[in-house]
Amino acid sequence: MELTLWTYEGPPHVGAMRIATSMEGVHYVLHAPQGDTYADLLFTMIERQNKRPPVTYTTFQARDLGGDTAELVKRSISDAVERFQPQALLVGESCTAELIQDQPGSLAQGMGFNLPIVNLELPAYSKKENWGASETFYQLLRTLLKDQALNPGAEKPSPSRWRSEQRKPRVNLLGPSLLGFRCRDDVIEVTKLLSELGVDVHVAAPLGASPADLKRIPEADANICLYPEIAESSCSWLERQLGMVSIKTVPIGIGAIQQFREELAAVLELDQIPAPPDRSRMPWYSQSVDSTYLTGKRVFIFADATHAIAAARIASKELGFQVVGLGSYCREQARAVRAAAQELGIEALISDDYLEVEAAMAAAAPELVLGTQMERHSAKRLGIPCAVISAPIHVQDVPARYAPQMGWEGANVIFDSWVHPLMMGLEEHLIGMFRHDFEFVEGHMSHKGQKAPADKLVAEEAAVPAAVSGGCSWTSSGSAELGRIPFFVRGKVKRNTETFAHERGISEITDEVLYEAKAHFTR
Repeated sequence: MELTLWTYEGPPHVGAMRIATSMEGVHYVLHAPQGDTYADLLFTMIERQNKRPPVTYTTFQARDLGGDTAELVKRSISDAVERFQPQALLVGESCTAELIQDQPGSLAQGMGFNLPIVNLELPAYSKKENWGASETFYQLLRTLLKDQALNPGAEKPSPSRWRSEQRKPRVNLLGPSLLGFRCRDDVIEVTKLLSELGVDVHVAAPLGASPADLKRIPEADANICLYPEIAESSCSWLERQLGMVSIKTVPIGIGAIQQFREELAAVLELDQIPAPPDRSRMPWYSQSVDSTYLTGKRVFIFADATHAIAAARIASKELGFQVVGLGSYCREQARAVRAAAQELGIEALISDDYLEVEAAMAAAAPELVLGTQMERHSAKRLGIPCAVISAPIHVQDVPARYAPQMGWEGANVIFDSWVHPLMMGLEEHLIGMFRHDFEFVEGHMSHKGQKAPADKLVAEEAAVPAAVSGGCSWTSSGSAELGRIPFFVRGKVKRNTETFAHERGISEITDEVLYEAKAHFTR
């Protein structure tokens, strides 16, 4: 554990809280000091929920450490069961309480309650939030479905048994949760996608599911692992113990949607796949004249593994962008991210240090950043357009409107979210190009809500950048020409020109030197 200003993931007990809060009929007793109850704000403020999470804290204080904290735990568990009457009880401890070693889960299991109790042992000093959510969901499934596990040597159920049972095929959607990225809308969109193929959704979990729903999971013909960070370990266990096949393609982007449809048809042995409906505008726009402005744009991607891999594929194969950086903070999914980066000929960045990510972002000199709310702040400091594509998120990334990432409509949302920052960047560049027009300067305000006085623009035009490393300095003509370059690539042009001048022993960078450097780097 390290002290940091910002963090991509909280401790694992926050992940457990995500699962409990996503579900119905589940209660979580958390052995934690008074200061660890801050997590309520994640759901009431960020997710905009109108109710508290189903969590009971023991909230021990310093004076309690001199007595029997185990009795405090047992009393809190007993009160929670009596008050909330849950269908299943999760019991765990925060990072601070872990040091006391009261073992609250074992205490709960010995109290004689007639309900499923899941003892969560989440190593707070070596694991983080996504792992905690994944482990909690996995342990809950194991507890509820252990009686349905296949005997050794038993025949696995066929994914095509829906034919003999004379019903429609059905699947489970596993992985959506609160504090994920647009999970609510993704479930709706994927349900529509499946309906087009004649496939029903049997259970969607953990979001909106109850323990009774989890017990019905084996009735489906297959599982769809929508978010591997949360559901991959659970899908693997269901495949090993119950013989349920998992569909692993995540339908984000036009290409992945088609691949998803094909994988689903192969697993369920569907007769035929209907032609894709004309519901997305992304392919049409990608082939239009307007899209040529976007071709070749340099993009830096850093997110959770699911959305980072999907974004890299969409950017490179569907929009014609050049991916100059790809990474994730999800160490458990690092192998998949590295494989995606290798296909693009770049090296993946696996890190949970936002400053390291910001440094990599600056070095890559992208024209667009796709990331989390952390990258949005970093991109703002660097003057680069940014679109948020993944948790961790800010309240503004939990829209009230319908805004999925998956399915046909998700492709439209993605296109708008990514292209608009670039288009607004073009608008600012055009404002800069015409800033010498007195009518434009005097009367026009940009989308940023500001207009620059003419005298300020003249001063900016004449400003000479400070001396740079290597003894080079910018003349007024070089500085003026640099100011005409779009702001979102200006940093890269400046660095390339300074490198060009330094290598050739040029001490003053004029407009002519800038032209020569540009010609050199475009050859």
